Amino acid sequence: MYLVAGLGNPGGEYEGTRHNVGFDVIDYLSDKLGFQVNKIKFKGSVGEYIVKGDKVLFLKPSTFMNLSGESIREAADFYKIPVENIIVVYDDVAIDVGRLRVRPSGSDGGHNGMKSIIYQLSSDKFPRVRVGIGASKGDMISHVLGKFSQEERKLIDEVIKAAADAVMEIIENGVQSAMNKYNSFKVSQE
Repeated sequence: MYLVAGLGNPGGEYEGTRHNVGFDVIDYLSDKLGFQVNKIKFKGSVGEYIVKGDKVLFLKPSTFMNLSGESIREAADFYKIPVENIIVVYDDVAIDVGRLRVRPSGSDGGHNGMKSIIYQLSSDKFPRVRVGIGASKGDMISHVLGKFSQEERKLIDEVIKAAADAVMEIIENGVQSAMNKYNSFKVSQE
């Protein structure tokens, strides 16, 4: 069994913001694969889908970003999901808009949602898909809670699709395969 958690903040005022690209990836997968993320459970919204005979739980924590780990830990504990089968999708200011990175493990990189998850799981040994939102040119909070420009939105929509594909690649063929396929991914700006 797998748990795929897309990070973001609940509420209409956060829709479309840089910090909510994790939610956007879950929403894209739910549309593409045809499942609903509408059960309220584990301090979040949950949907299920079967991939190659494995149940996959898709989770959008509603705890707000900085407490994301509480929601993920509850779901992982309930289903006894091993930490290496927890895939976290989130925004990363250290990566340019139009790019993504897949990693098998790692530090929180200063991301408060990831700090919470690593703390709650007592481990950083879970795969993650980091979606580039670009560096802040001023106040970090305004940056991550801000919306993308029209040009950036075109790029991020393509990256969301690639991030969703990377999640499925991890589940179907492993994190190394996903890294090989997607770590050089870049949206062309034509």
